Amino acid sequence: MERFVLDTSLFVNPACRTQFGKDPGAAIKGFVKKASSKKNKADFFMPPIVFTELENFAGKDVSKLATLVKKRAPNVYGIFIPAAILYSYTEDVRLRINKGLHLAEEYARDNTPDNAAKVNKLRERYRDSMRKGLVDSKEDLEIILLAYELGARIVTADEGIIRLANQIGVEWIEAGEFGNLLKAL
Repeated sequence: MERFVLDTSLFVNPACRTQFGKDPGAAIKGFVKKASSKKNKADFFMPPIVFTELENFAGKDVSKLATLVKKRAPNVYGIFIPAAILYSYTEDVRLRINKGLHLAEEYARDNTPDNAAKVNKLRERYRDSMRKGLVDSKEDLEIILLAYELGARIVTADEGIIRLANQIGVEWIEAGEFGNLLKAL
């Protein structure tokens, strides 16, 4: 039986959710309908903290997932990850902080009068340099740890999750392709 740990991007990311529905609530309903027929071929998991995160986007529709998706937190005290991963992660964070500092300095020196446009551009570039490709939340980390613990495949479109999953040897599938995989099961 296949095991999958679901990320919110499956239901929230517009490019991914269209395979199940036009908005997060409809995507949840569509997923439940399609995945229910696969109950004997696949198990679906989601950390409770991710359920809560998804509620911010889909409201009460998240409760429909409870009939199919098992809520389970990873055993954070029983999972061991090589120190090399932490070493690499720390180095990456340090480089990103330095890049963010240089960006802030660049914009502080910019004397153009349109501060609103300048701040928006800085915010966009700063977010891109600091967060893109980085696990930056407990929710993302719990997805990876749960998949690692269960030997499950992660369903996500998040670059940070994919990057760390690759480092620790966890399988993943692009959330936008998951509908096709469900059909093939």
